[in-house]
Amino acid sequence: MSPSIYLLTLLLFFGTFVLIFGFKYFSAAVAARAKLETEAGYRALAERAVAAQAETQAALAALTGDMAKLAASLAAVERILREVE
Repeated sequence: MSPSIYLLTLLLFFGTFVLIFGFKYFSAAVAARAKLETEAGYRALAERAVAAQAETQAALAALTGDMAKLAASLAAVERILREVE
């Protein structure tokens, strides 16, 4: 057996292992990158949800104030109507 064929056979044999581990590393890197992108998407979604919740809270506070004004006005109208009777 000639030395060049022997070395080529060893290179192919060990090269296969290196190639397999390379693919494994590459797939792990791609999976980690995809996980980071997914987490960033969830983070952005959570930030939008918090902003929407704050807007809803502000609107609810404004509506509560308006309802209090309406209740006071209604009470005044009822009082006036009782006085008229």
